[in-house]
Amino acid sequence: MSGLAAGYVADLLLGDPRRLHPVAGFGQMASRAEAAVYAPTRARGLAYTALLVAGAGAAGELAARAGPGRPVVLAVATWTALGGSGLVRTAARLADHLEAGDLDGARRALPALCGRDPHALDAAGLSRAALESVAENTSDAVVGALLWGAIAGPGGVLAYRAANTLDAMVGHRTERYADFGWAAARLDDALNWPAARLSAALTVLCAPLVGGSPARTWTMIRRDGGAHPSPNAGRVEAAFAGALGVRLGGPLAYAGLAELRPTLGDGAAPSAADVRRAGRLSRAVGAAAAFACITGRALTTRLRTGRGA
Repeated sequence: MSGLAAGYVADLLLGDPRRLHPVAGFGQMASRAEAAVYAPTRARGLAYTALLVAGAGAAGELAARAGPGRPVVLAVATWTALGGSGLVRTAARLADHLEAGDLDGARRALPALCGRDPHALDAAGLSRAALESVAENTSDAVVGALLWGAIAGPGGVLAYRAANTLDAMVGHRTERYADFGWAAARLDDALNWPAARLSAALTVLCAPLVGGSPARTWTMIRRDGGAHPSPNAGRVEAAFAGALGVRLGGPLAYAGLAELRPTLGDGAAPSAADVRRAGRLSRAVGAAAAFACITGRALTTRLRTGRGA
């Protein structure tokens, strides 16, 4: 089994590491670095982002050269970078609370999926927030990690995950991070550009598995995907809206800042049942991405070296 395949299977069977998660450790290191170097300028944020992302990538490559072998290091890096199992399980717990009529429980569960303010959300708003998060994170936490692992090995997957983590930490349009977090946000956009398009394309193929239409899914991507303020999230959210036959977008709030997002899709507002369907769709898209990336990496490696991945 290749390193990429082993990492994907480990995420399916084990989920996120329960203790000493490397991503959490990286986040703590990044927080300390931010405290030491922060200034409200793009130049300082660029240096901060470049140092941490390059350092994560270099660490992956050094471990591959000096450690137990490149496939083993790629497997561990992929496992720690993937978040597909945890994503689906968290969404399912939120759906459990909604179906039990426990809005407070669903509101407590939402921050594990996204940073949206949950306190004023009703059942439909919580369902929409969860579904949009499942869609976006299918690209960010599953397809992107697999794709960059296939393209650039252990260093690629760790650098990608570092960039994604920094974007979540400092890539906000707040007064503190508007300039300092600019580089992290733009780098994350660039690295996720191919992953989002691959995710949307695979959603088209997987739509029948959740009762959706590939044609309708493709139509929603073409019609609504570019309306979202993110160059990447809109494609995947529009794809999920089309595949699931629901309507996403509308008002939301992050850290007390209200936004009005464009409407994606033509269906009804999502329900808890749709959140569960989104979880099944996320798993299907992740499996399709794993197959494509593992196959592509194996073929490329054989052509280049005549050896397995």
